[in-house]
Amino acid sequence: MAIDLSSKPIQENPIYQQYLKLEVTYQKFLDQAVPHTTNRWIAFAGLLSIFLLRILLTQGWYIICYGLGIYILNLFLAFLTPKFDPSLEQEMKNESIEEGVQDEEAGDKEEEEEFRPFIRRLPEFKFWYNATRATVLSLFLSLWSIFDIPVFWPILLMYFIILFTLTMRKQIQHMIKYKYLPFDFGKTRYRRS
Repeated sequence: MAIDLSSKPIQENPIYQQYLKLEVTYQKFLDQAVPHTTNRWIAFAGLLSIFLLRILLTQGWYIICYGLGIYILNLFLAFLTPKFDPSLEQEMKNESIEEGVQDEEAGDKEEEEEFRPFIRRLPEFKFWYNATRATVLSLFLSLWSIFDIPVFWPILLMYFIILFTLTMRKQIQHMIKYKYLPFDFGKTRYRRS
């Protein structure tokens, strides 16, 4: 006698119901964690320290560590970059001027100096969330020896340092050229009276 599973809707399946409960609980935990920025980053630093301690003590899984470093660097660059790239806006403005299609305000000095809030390409919470997930995955992968690919780690370390230095130099030059600051340090804060 064959059991016909297609007649019972998937919503009534008890395994699916448990999955939905777990998903809702996970989302509730994430929603509650949003305002606790400092605590989230301290937890991430602790998790990353555990992973790095594991790498140092076992003397293995360097390729996973390198991949995690590159991924976090990529997230950090997206965190520092504005959502709307000023260099692309400048190119579009220059092209329209060259074609003779000028707005009334194109030459106006006030437009260039108008206030534009800094909107990140990658918000802080998503940066934390993706970095934490990647660290947990890396820690999980370091439990199996199949992922311990033998590599000469000093070369990976030197390559990462060079890559980090060059990309950060380029990012800092971009910040200076287009006059934006992706952090709140030193910015004026207005309080309610």
